[in-house]
Amino acid sequence: MKQSMKAVSNDYLLILIGSALVGLSYNLFLLPARLAAGGVSGISTITYELYGFNPAYVQWLLNIPLFVLAVILAGKDFSMKSLVGTLFVPFTIWLTGGLNLGVQDPLLSSIYGGIILGVGLGIVYRGNGSTGGTALVAQILRKFTGISSGFAQLIVDGAVVLTSALVFDFELALFALMSIYVTSKVIDFVQLRTSPQKLVLIITEREEEVRTIIREEIDRGLTKLRVTGGHSNRERTMILCVAEQSEAVYLKKMLNEKEPASFVIFVNASEILGHGFSKERIYE
Repeated sequence: MKQSMKAVSNDYLLILIGSALVGLSYNLFLLPARLAAGGVSGISTITYELYGFNPAYVQWLLNIPLFVLAVILAGKDFSMKSLVGTLFVPFTIWLTGGLNLGVQDPLLSSIYGGIILGVGLGIVYRGNGSTGGTALVAQILRKFTGISSGFAQLIVDGAVVLTSALVFDFELALFALMSIYVTSKVIDFVQLRTSPQKLVLIITEREEEVRTIIREEIDRGLTKLRVTGGHSNRERTMILCVAEQSEAVYLKKMLNEKEPASFVIFVNASEILGHGFSKERIYE
């Protein structure tokens, strides 16, 4: 029990630290350079430029209804951890609103803002949390359309960046896209070590339970192999599954919660050829 409480406390600590970094990246780099790098933060940058609205208040006003909508429609595990991240990022933005490093160069801001944002989000994910925002919209979109989490997030963030090109200019929109790219790579490094796709190897005695998690939670295919333990000489099932970065992060969380006895390996996959990745996904 003590160990479990300690693990939960560590998760909340990681979420708070990561959320603070996310808020700082926005105030110190993204907002001064007028980079609407996707998400609710990008929307708040646009409304700040157009109407002068406080970004922290805008993010609170958008995040809370999105969180409620995601819980109602998606039925996912949007726990208190997700709520903490959703509320703490705008709080950090509000608290550090007066900080200014004087960095307004869009190139520097897109790189360093993207790095700090990626580190912050990666730490939040390691704490099994979320910062809410349009990531919730992307998960709802994935649930009801069947498209991948990564592509759903790209659609949502792309819409925000496209709007920023109309409000600011095309050049700043390109820098915002650069920031999104840097952020995604840093998240990958912090969370799952440097590859956009992961080959997940799961050795388990509860193959149906693991299969259900993969099929229902990330909507991916899988392959099952019978293997024998070298030490115990007992037969088990090894499940192979390929997933995108965001899907692998979520799968890792689900396996930790629901199948902690499984032996899981995440391997970098340099190139994936086949339906669902290089070809259109098909359902049988």
